[in-house]
Amino acid sequence: MNTNVTIAGVTFNNPVTTASGTFGSGMEYSEYVDLSKLGAVTTKGVSSIPWPGNPTPRVAETYGGMLNAIGLQNPGVEVFIKRDIPFLRQQKAKIIVNVVGKTTEEYCDVVERLADCDVDMLEINISCPNVKEGGIAFGQDPRCVEAITTEIKKRAKQPVIMKLSPNVTDITEMAKAAEAGGADALSLINTLTGMKIDIHRRAFLLANKTGGLSGPAIKPVAVRMVYQVANAVKLPLIGMGGIVGAEDALEFIMAGASMVAVGTTNFINPSATPEVVRGIEEYMKKYNISDIHELIGCVK
Repeated sequence: MNTNVTIAGVTFNNPVTTASGTFGSGMEYSEYVDLSKLGAVTTKGVSSIPWPGNPTPRVAETYGGMLNAIGLQNPGVEVFIKRDIPFLRQQKAKIIVNVVGKTTEEYCDVVERLADCDVDMLEINISCPNVKEGGIAFGQDPRCVEAITTEIKKRAKQPVIMKLSPNVTDITEMAKAAEAGGADALSLINTLTGMKIDIHRRAFLLANKTGGLSGPAIKPVAVRMVYQVANAVKLPLIGMGGIVGAEDALEFIMAGASMVAVGTTNFINPSATPEVVRGIEEYMKKYNISDIHELIGCVK
């Protein structure tokens, strides 16, 4: 039974990774999960300098999910290079680094500093607010998506995954723009923008007013968008958004995703990722499927 998938020349032993921001760099989870048994670990967002994140409160539970406005808090690329890459290599994990920035120059700075590092792929989070364009996210303007993809590809030595925002009118336009810019793969979806109000305080529950909605509540939207993008571009896809178990993961795979990323459920069940891996294998045995590629995009 073959569960190997290859994306942009990088081969993973199974199609399951972690969703950025839900798994740190794997240190917190390594006592629950053998990281080498995952397809890859996708890290928390890494910026050119340390980011303090947003003021608290910045997390709220919702029906079927959660809102977060962490603000991509992280210690910066230098700490990541010295601390996290050696740890992940020691664990024999494939490494996908999520890259964040507020300007094209900030993204490119991180990409250049990672160029000679021992990491497998870069995932570019273009849901960040573009400070030079009045705060609109990079991923909400197709011209901006193509331009930043082009600039990153000029500098990157590793294959580049562009992570698409669902907070757009037509996600296929953003996917086509990333493809035109030279992206090697796409991941989707990032969180949906949401809000929660504390009726007793008559105030916003999050200090940031809005936050990113993730968890099972967004899965039907995510599956639909993966299907649309799979049929609009020729790039390999990593699907994510509300995956709790193997059945959810298989929906994304059948919609056209070559890999899947498990996110919010890690907070509830630290062993979720290996359980999804096992569940996919059990499904393949049950239905006598010898190769995972028989399932990728099988629903038309």
